[in-house]
Amino acid sequence: MKKILLLLLLLAITVAVLINGKQPRPFPPQSESAFRLRPGPALVQRYDETFIDQSRPTQANEDYPGDSVRRMKGTVWYPASNVHGPYPLIVYSHGFTSTKEGGAYFAEQLASLGYVVVAVNYPLTNIWAPGGPNVKDVVNQPADVSFLIDTLLAHSSTGRHVLEGMVDGSRIGVMGISLGGLTTELVAYHPTLRDPRIGAALSIAGPTALFTRQFFQNASVPFMMLSGSIDAMVPPETNAKPVLEKIPGSQVVTISNASHTAFAGTASLLRWLKNPDAVGCWVVRRNIGRAESEPWYQLIGSEEQGINYHAVNELCLLDPLPEAMNALRQQMISSVVVSSFFQSYFSLSAKERDASRLYLSRILEKEVAEVSYRQAL
Repeated sequence: MKKILLLLLLLAITVAVLINGKQPRPFPPQSESAFRLRPGPALVQRYDETFIDQSRPTQANEDYPGDSVRRMKGTVWYPASNVHGPYPLIVYSHGFTSTKEGGAYFAEQLASLGYVVVAVNYPLTNIWAPGGPNVKDVVNQPADVSFLIDTLLAHSSTGRHVLEGMVDGSRIGVMGISLGGLTTELVAYHPTLRDPRIGAALSIAGPTALFTRQFFQNASVPFMMLSGSIDAMVPPETNAKPVLEKIPGSQVVTISNASHTAFAGTASLLRWLKNPDAVGCWVVRRNIGRAESEPWYQLIGSEEQGINYHAVNELCLLDPLPEAMNALRQQMISSVVVSSFFQSYFSLSAKERDASRLYLSRILEKEVAEVSYRQAL
Protein backbone atom coordinates (compact mmCIF):
# COMPACT_ATOMS: atom_id res chain seq x y z
CA MET A 1 0.00 0.00 0.00
CA LYS A 2 2.85 2.37 0.88
CA LYS A 3 4.51 1.66 -2.46
CA ILE A 4 1.29 2.52 -4.30
CA LEU A 5 0.94 5.77 -2.37
CA LEU A 6 4.57 6.62 -3.11
CA LEU A 7 4.07 5.96 -6.82
CA LEU A 8 0.95 8.12 -6.84
CA LEU A 9 2.86 10.89 -5.07
CA LEU A 10 5.70 10.70 -7.58
CA LEU A 11 3.19 10.74 -10.44
CA ALA A 12 1.46 13.80 -8.97
CA ILE A 13 4.81 15.59 -8.59
CA THR A 14 5.76 14.72 -12.18
CA VAL A 15 2.47 16.03 -13.52
CA ALA A 16 2.82 19.23 -11.47
CA VAL A 17 6.32 19.80 -12.81
CA LEU A 18 5.16 19.25 -16.39
CA ILE A 19 2.25 21.63 -15.99
CA ASN A 20 3.92 24.35 -13.95
CA GLY A 21 7.57 24.03 -14.93
CA LYS A 22 9.52 25.84 -17.63
CA GLN A 23 7.45 29.00 -17.42
CA PRO A 24 7.96 31.63 -20.12
CA ARG A 25 9.79 34.92 -19.70
CA PRO A 26 7.14 37.57 -18.91
CA PHE A 27 6.62 40.77 -20.83
CA PRO A 28 8.32 43.84 -19.34
CA PRO A 29 6.40 45.07 -16.26
CA GLN A 30 4.09 48.01 -16.93
CA SER A 31 4.52 47.53 -20.68
CA GLU A 32 1.69 47.78 -23.19
CA SER A 33 2.24 44.12 -24.03
CA ALA A 34 1.81 43.08 -20.39
CA PHE A 35 -1.37 45.16 -20.20
CA ARG A 36 -2.80 43.57 -23.35
CA LEU A 37 -2.03 40.07 -22.11
CA ARG A 38 -4.25 40.53 -19.05
CA PRO A 39 -7.86 39.36 -19.31
CA GLY A 40 -10.36 42.05 -20.28
CA PRO A 41 -13.09 43.37 -17.99
CA ALA A 42 -15.80 40.83 -18.92
CA LEU A 43 -16.35 37.61 -17.03
CA VAL A 44 -16.24 34.69 -19.46
CA GLN A 45 -18.75 31.89 -19.72
CA ARG A 46 -18.84 28.96 -22.14
CA TYR A 47 -21.18 26.22 -23.22
CA ASP A 48 -20.91 23.20 -25.47
CA GLU A 49 -23.21 22.54 -28.41
CA THR A 50 -23.29 20.00 -31.21
CA PHE A 51 -23.94 21.96 -34.39
CA ILE A 52 -25.73 19.95 -37.10
CA ASP A 53 -26.03 21.24 -40.64
CA GLN A 54 -28.82 19.15 -42.09
CA SER A 55 -28.46 20.68 -45.55
CA ARG A 56 -25.10 19.04 -46.35
CA PRO A 57 -23.75 15.48 -45.99
CA THR A 58 -20.45 14.23 -44.64
CA GLN A 59 -18.64 12.11 -47.22
CA ALA A 60 -17.54 8.52 -46.67
CA ASN A 61 -14.01 8.26 -45.27
CA GLU A 62 -12.09 4.97 -45.25
CA ASP A 63 -14.25 2.58 -43.16
CA TYR A 64 -16.65 5.39 -42.20
CA PRO A 65 -19.80 5.24 -44.38
CA GLY A 66 -20.50 8.95 -44.13
CA ASP A 67 -23.51 10.82 -42.80
CA SER A 68 -26.48 12.64 -44.24
CA VAL A 69 -25.56 15.72 -42.18
CA ARG A 70 -22.46 17.71 -41.12
CA ARG A 71 -22.14 17.14 -37.36
CA MET A 72 -19.71 19.32 -35.35
CA LYS A 73 -19.07 19.28 -31.61
CA GLY A 74 -18.43 22.85 -30.59
CA THR A 75 -17.87 25.34 -27.80
CA VAL A 76 -19.05 28.93 -27.51
CA TRP A 77 -17.27 31.45 -25.28
CA TYR A 78 -19.11 34.69 -24.46
CA PRO A 79 -19.20 37.58 -21.96
CA ALA A 80 -21.29 36.80 -18.89
CA SER A 81 -23.20 40.06 -19.22
CA ASN A 82 -24.89 41.64 -22.23
CA VAL A 83 -24.66 45.15 -20.79
CA HIS A 84 -22.24 46.27 -23.50
CA GLY A 85 -23.56 44.03 -26.29
CA PRO A 86 -24.13 43.11 -28.99
CA TYR A 87 -20.59 41.83 -29.45
CA PRO A 88 -18.40 40.91 -32.42
CA LEU A 89 -18.41 37.25 -33.45
CA ILE A 90 -15.19 35.34 -34.13
CA VAL A 91 -15.15 31.87 -35.72
CA TYR A 92 -12.00 29.87 -34.89
CA SER A 93 -10.88 26.98 -37.14
CA HIS A 94 -8.51 24.28 -35.89
CA GLY A 95 -5.65 22.73 -37.84
CA PHE A 96 -5.32 19.28 -39.38
CA THR A 97 -5.32 16.54 -36.70
CA SER A 98 -6.11 19.17 -34.06
CA THR A 99 -9.31 20.14 -32.21
CA LYS A 100 -11.29 23.18 -31.14
CA GLU A 101 -9.45 23.25 -27.79
CA GLY A 102 -6.30 24.38 -29.58
CA GLY A 103 -7.86 27.83 -29.83
CA ALA A 104 -9.31 27.99 -26.32
CA TYR A 105 -6.69 30.44 -25.06
CA PHE A 106 -7.57 32.86 -27.86
CA ALA A 107 -11.28 32.44 -27.17
CA GLU A 108 -10.91 33.11 -23.44
CA GLN A 109 -8.96 36.30 -24.06
CA LEU A 110 -11.30 37.60 -26.76
CA ALA A 111 -14.44 36.80 -24.78
CA SER A 112 -13.02 38.73 -21.80
CA LEU A 113 -12.66 41.74 -24.12
CA GLY A 114 -16.28 41.49 -25.25
CA TYR A 115 -16.44 38.96 -28.09
CA VAL A 116 -18.50 35.88 -28.80
CA VAL A 117 -16.21 33.10 -30.06
CA VAL A 118 -17.21 29.75 -31.52
CA ALA A 119 -14.98 26.79 -32.33
CA VAL A 120 -15.92 23.30 -33.50
CA ASN A 121 -14.30 19.99 -34.34
CA TYR A 122 -14.78 19.83 -38.10
CA PRO A 123 -16.29 16.49 -39.21
CA LEU A 124 -13.29 14.93 -40.98
CA THR A 125 -10.13 16.96 -40.23
CA ASN A 126 -9.99 16.72 -36.42
CA ILE A 127 -7.77 14.13 -34.73
CA TRP A 128 -10.77 11.97 -33.72
CA ALA A 129 -12.44 12.01 -37.16
CA PRO A 130 -14.23 8.76 -38.07
CA GLY A 131 -12.11 6.88 -40.57
CA GLY A 132 -9.13 9.05 -39.65
CA PRO A 133 -8.36 12.72 -40.40
CA ASN A 134 -8.88 13.59 -44.07
CA VAL A 135 -7.18 16.81 -45.14
CA LYS A 136 -9.21 17.08 -48.36
CA ASP A 137 -12.38 17.80 -46.41
CA VAL A 138 -11.07 21.33 -45.89
CA VAL A 139 -12.97 22.23 -49.07
CA ASN A 140 -16.20 21.78 -47.11
CA GLN A 141 -15.14 23.85 -44.12
CA PRO A 142 -15.84 27.35 -45.49
CA ALA A 143 -19.52 26.34 -45.70
CA ASP A 144 -19.21 25.04 -42.12
CA VAL A 145 -18.02 28.49 -41.05
CA SER A 146 -20.97 30.14 -42.81
CA PHE A 147 -23.32 27.69 -41.12
CA LEU A 148 -21.86 28.56 -37.71
CA ILE A 149 -22.33 32.25 -38.42
CA ASP A 150 -25.95 31.61 -39.44
CA THR A 151 -26.55 29.56 -36.32
CA LEU A 152 -25.10 32.04 -33.83
CA LEU A 153 -26.94 34.93 -35.46
CA ALA A 154 -30.13 32.89 -35.10
CA HIS A 155 -29.32 32.18 -31.44
CA SER A 156 -28.83 35.90 -30.89
CA SER A 157 -32.30 36.54 -32.33
CA THR A 158 -33.96 33.85 -30.20
CA GLY A 159 -35.73 34.89 -27.03
CA ARG A 160 -34.39 33.39 -23.80
CA HIS A 161 -31.37 31.86 -25.52
CA VAL A 162 -28.15 32.42 -23.58
CA LEU A 163 -26.87 34.43 -26.56
CA GLU A 164 -30.02 36.50 -26.98
CA GLY A 165 -29.02 39.92 -28.30
CA MET A 166 -25.29 39.17 -27.99
CA VAL A 167 -24.07 38.85 -31.59
CA ASP A 168 -23.44 41.87 -33.81
CA GLY A 169 -23.91 40.72 -37.41
CA SER A 170 -21.96 43.71 -38.71
CA ARG A 171 -18.77 42.69 -36.87
CA ILE A 172 -17.78 39.15 -37.84
CA GLY A 173 -14.22 37.86 -37.96
CA VAL A 174 -12.55 34.55 -38.77
CA MET A 175 -9.26 33.04 -37.66
CA GLY A 176 -7.55 29.67 -37.69
CA ILE A 177 -4.29 27.78 -37.32
CA SER A 178 -2.62 25.86 -40.18
CA LEU A 179 -5.41 24.07 -42.10
CA GLY A 180 -7.73 26.33 -40.11
CA GLY A 181 -5.78 29.25 -41.53
CA LEU A 182 -6.46 27.85 -45.00
CA THR A 183 -10.14 27.59 -44.07
CA THR A 184 -10.00 31.23 -43.00
CA GLU A 185 -8.46 32.29 -46.31
CA LEU A 186 -11.03 30.33 -48.31
CA VAL A 187 -14.07 31.69 -46.48
CA ALA A 188 -12.72 35.24 -46.69
CA TYR A 189 -11.54 35.34 -50.32
CA HIS A 190 -12.61 32.36 -52.45
CA PRO A 191 -14.75 33.52 -55.42
CA THR A 192 -17.56 31.04 -54.69
CA LEU A 193 -16.92 29.82 -51.12
CA ARG A 194 -16.37 33.17 -49.41
CA ASP A 195 -18.85 34.67 -46.97
CA PRO A 196 -19.41 38.41 -47.62
CA ARG A 197 -20.33 39.00 -43.97
CA ILE A 198 -16.72 38.59 -42.86
CA GLY A 199 -15.11 41.86 -41.81
CA ALA A 200 -11.59 40.71 -40.82
CA ALA A 201 -9.50 37.55 -41.26
CA LEU A 202 -6.43 36.30 -39.40
CA SER A 203 -4.48 33.25 -40.55
CA ILE A 204 -2.00 31.69 -38.14
CA ALA A 205 0.62 29.71 -40.05
CA GLY A 206 -1.90 29.07 -42.81
CA PRO A 207 -0.66 27.93 -46.25
CA THR A 208 -0.96 30.61 -48.95
CA ALA A 209 1.50 29.25 -51.53
CA LEU A 210 -1.34 27.61 -53.45
CA PHE A 211 -3.04 30.98 -54.00
CA THR A 212 -1.97 33.59 -56.53
CA ARG A 213 -2.45 37.33 -56.16
CA GLN A 214 -5.59 37.00 -58.28
CA PHE A 215 -7.24 34.80 -55.64
CA PHE A 216 -7.13 37.58 -53.06
CA GLN A 217 -8.78 40.11 -55.39
CA ASN A 218 -12.23 38.64 -54.78
CA ALA A 219 -12.77 40.62 -51.57
CA SER A 220 -11.21 43.55 -49.70
CA VAL A 221 -11.13 41.95 -46.27
CA PRO A 222 -8.53 43.22 -43.74
CA PHE A 223 -6.00 40.40 -43.37
CA MET A 224 -3.18 39.43 -41.04
CA MET A 225 -0.77 36.51 -41.23
CA LEU A 226 0.87 35.40 -37.97
CA SER A 227 3.78 33.02 -38.53
CA GLY A 228 6.81 31.44 -36.92
CA SER A 229 10.26 31.91 -38.44
CA ILE A 230 11.18 28.19 -38.12
CA ASP A 231 7.81 26.71 -39.06
CA ALA A 232 8.57 23.20 -40.36
CA MET A 233 5.10 22.56 -41.82
CA VAL A 234 4.19 25.83 -43.52
CA PRO A 235 7.50 27.57 -44.31
CA PRO A 236 7.20 31.36 -43.91
CA GLU A 237 9.40 32.15 -46.93
CA THR A 238 6.79 30.78 -49.35
CA ASN A 239 3.60 31.33 -47.34
CA ALA A 240 3.85 34.32 -44.97
CA LYS A 241 6.28 36.71 -46.66
CA PRO A 242 4.54 36.70 -50.10
CA VAL A 243 1.29 37.81 -48.44
CA LEU A 244 2.51 41.42 -48.49
CA GLU A 245 2.73 41.27 -52.28
CA LYS A 246 -0.56 39.43 -52.76
CA ILE A 247 -2.95 41.30 -50.46
CA PRO A 248 -3.07 45.12 -50.39
CA GLY A 249 -2.96 46.49 -46.84
CA SER A 250 -2.21 43.07 -45.33
CA GLN A 251 -0.15 42.68 -42.17
CA VAL A 252 2.46 40.02 -41.41
CA VAL A 253 3.71 39.36 -37.89
CA THR A 254 6.61 36.92 -37.61
CA ILE A 255 7.76 35.43 -34.31
CA SER A 256 11.42 34.49 -34.31
CA ASN A 257 12.18 30.85 -33.43
CA ALA A 258 8.46 30.04 -33.20
CA SER A 259 7.38 26.59 -34.34
CA HIS A 260 4.20 25.64 -36.19
CA THR A 261 2.81 23.22 -33.61
CA ALA A 262 3.11 25.52 -30.59
CA PHE A 263 0.53 28.00 -31.89
CA ALA A 264 -2.14 25.55 -30.68
CA GLY A 265 -2.81 25.87 -26.97
CA THR A 266 -2.91 22.11 -26.53
CA ALA A 267 0.79 21.99 -27.42
CA SER A 268 1.81 23.79 -24.22
CA LEU A 269 3.22 20.59 -22.67
CA LEU A 270 5.53 20.25 -25.66
CA ARG A 271 7.54 23.21 -24.36
CA TRP A 272 9.81 20.59 -22.78
CA LEU A 273 10.92 19.49 -26.25
CA LYS A 274 13.67 21.09 -28.31
CA ASN A 275 11.13 21.74 -31.05
CA PRO A 276 7.38 20.89 -30.87
CA ASP A 277 7.31 20.38 -34.65
CA ALA A 278 9.05 17.04 -34.11
CA VAL A 279 5.76 15.80 -32.69
CA GLY A 280 3.57 17.87 -35.01
CA CYS A 281 5.28 16.54 -38.15
CA TRP A 282 5.04 12.97 -36.93
CA VAL A 283 1.30 13.27 -36.27
CA VAL A 284 0.51 15.01 -39.56
CA ARG A 285 2.66 12.70 -41.67
CA ARG A 286 1.08 9.68 -39.98
CA ASN A 287 -2.42 10.85 -40.91
CA ILE A 288 -2.15 12.75 -44.17
CA GLY A 289 -1.83 9.61 -46.33
CA ARG A 290 -2.04 9.87 -50.10
CA ALA A 291 -3.00 13.55 -50.02
CA GLU A 292 0.67 14.41 -49.49
CA SER A 293 1.77 12.92 -52.81
CA GLU A 294 -1.37 13.19 -54.94
CA PRO A 295 -2.35 16.68 -56.18
CA TRP A 296 -5.85 17.66 -55.07
CA TYR A 297 -5.81 21.42 -55.64
CA GLN A 298 -8.58 21.07 -58.23
CA LEU A 299 -10.96 20.39 -55.33
CA ILE A 300 -10.32 23.94 -54.10
CA GLY A 301 -10.77 25.64 -57.45
CA SER A 302 -9.35 26.33 -60.90
CA GLU A 303 -6.25 28.19 -62.04
CA GLU A 304 -8.57 30.86 -63.39
CA GLN A 305 -9.85 31.35 -59.83
CA GLY A 306 -6.33 31.95 -58.57
CA ILE A 307 -5.35 28.45 -57.44
CA ASN A 308 -1.65 27.78 -57.98
CA TYR A 309 -1.48 24.25 -59.35
CA HIS A 310 2.33 24.48 -59.35
CA ALA A 311 2.64 24.99 -55.59
CA VAL A 312 5.25 22.65 -54.12
CA ASN A 313 4.54 20.51 -51.07
CA GLU A 314 7.09 21.66 -48.45
CA LEU A 315 5.64 19.79 -45.48
CA CYS A 316 8.26 18.94 -42.84
CA LEU A 317 11.32 19.21 -45.07
CA LEU A 318 13.32 21.20 -42.49
CA ASP A 319 16.04 18.91 -41.13
CA PRO A 320 17.44 19.08 -38.56
CA LEU A 321 14.85 21.03 -36.63
CA PRO A 322 16.37 24.10 -34.91
CA GLU A 323 15.68 24.83 -31.26
CA ALA A 324 12.32 26.54 -30.80
CA MET A 325 11.20 29.14 -28.28
CA ASN A 326 9.15 28.22 -25.22
CA ALA A 327 5.67 27.27 -26.45
CA LEU A 328 4.03 29.30 -23.67
CA ARG A 329 6.03 32.38 -24.64
CA GLN A 330 4.92 31.87 -28.25
CA GLN A 331 1.30 31.68 -27.12
CA MET A 332 1.66 34.83 -24.99
CA ILE A 333 2.83 36.76 -28.04
CA SER A 334 0.17 35.21 -30.26
CA SER A 335 -2.56 36.16 -27.80
CA VAL A 336 -1.73 39.87 -27.76
CA VAL A 337 -1.31 39.95 -31.54
CA VAL A 338 -4.66 38.28 -32.21
CA SER A 339 -6.67 40.36 -29.74
CA SER A 340 -5.04 43.61 -30.92
CA PHE A 341 -5.76 42.80 -34.56
CA PHE A 342 -9.47 42.27 -33.99
CA GLN A 343 -9.69 45.24 -31.61
CA SER A 344 -8.16 47.44 -34.32
CA TYR A 345 -11.20 46.73 -36.52
CA PHE A 346 -14.07 45.73 -34.26
CA SER A 347 -13.78 47.86 -31.11
CA LEU A 348 -16.58 50.42 -30.90
CA SER A 349 -14.08 52.85 -29.41
CA ALA A 350 -12.14 54.83 -32.01
CA LYS A 351 -9.49 55.42 -29.35
CA GLU A 352 -9.04 51.67 -28.81
CA ARG A 353 -8.98 50.96 -32.55
CA ASP A 354 -6.22 53.53 -33.01
CA ALA A 355 -4.33 52.29 -29.94
CA SER A 356 -4.43 48.70 -31.21
CA ARG A 357 -3.11 49.73 -34.62
CA LEU A 358 -0.34 51.75 -32.99
CA TYR A 359 0.56 48.85 -30.73
CA LEU A 360 0.89 46.41 -33.63
CA SER A 361 2.76 48.74 -35.96
CA ARG A 362 5.04 50.61 -33.54
CA ILE A 363 5.09 49.31 -29.97
CA LEU A 364 5.04 45.52 -30.28
CA GLU A 365 8.45 45.23 -31.96
CA LYS A 366 10.05 47.52 -29.36
CA GLU A 367 8.69 45.60 -26.38
CA VAL A 368 8.96 42.05 -27.69
CA ALA A 369 12.33 41.34 -29.23
CA GLU A 370 11.17 38.15 -30.99
CA VAL A 371 8.60 39.95 -33.15
CA SER A 372 8.83 41.61 -36.54
CA TYR A 373 5.90 43.47 -38.10
CA ARG A 374 5.36 44.39 -41.73
CA GLN A 375 2.39 45.94 -43.53
CA ALA A 376 1.70 46.11 -47.25
CA LEU A 377 0.85 49.39 -48.93
